[in-house]
This record gives sequence, C-alpha cells and structure tokens, in this order.
Amino acid sequence: MYVVLLKFAENKSKASDFMHDHNAWIKRGLDDGVFLVVGSLQPNLGGAIVAHGESLADLQARVDADPFVAHGIVQAEVLEIKPGKVDPRLEFLLA
Repeated sequence: MYVVLLKFAENKSKASDFMHDHNAWIKRGLDDGVFLVVGSLQPNLGGAIVAHGESLADLQARVDADPFVAHGIVQAEVLEIKPGKVDPRLEFLLA
C-alpha cells in the first residue's frame, strides 16, 4: 500500500492549464483499481492518493505520468506502508 503526496511546487499557478488532463489521470487510476482514495491536502497544499495493488516501480511510472508532476505543478513523494493491522473492512490491504 502506498500514500502519494502531491505537494504544490513552483508552477502551482499553471494548475488550471492542466486540470482536465490531471483529472483524467486520476480517473484512470481509479478505473484501474490502483487508486483507493484521492483527495486534497488542506489547506490548499496539493493532493494525496492512497494506492494499492501495483508495484512501487509501476506506481512511480504512473505518478511520473501525471501532467501535474510532468509540468512541475506538484512535487510527488511516494511513501510505502506495510499494513500490520487493519479494520476488517480493509483486510484486502494485508495481501
């Protein structure tokens, strides 16, 4: 399981230019079943994603393909989490 932090960077002001493509990238991640949760970092710091079911290398390639990352709107950090205990509803994360 991974947490991807997408923190605004020097080109933050150009976010609106790439918002459509960034949202399409998010939709692909959700449709592929890799992104479990997508949301905003508050207050207006960027975004965060909880991802699962993909290798670190594949996830990093996916993150690098985000138009916000490619155009320097956000800086991405991928954190790997090895779940030890989970709520029963999230047992699939232990696999």
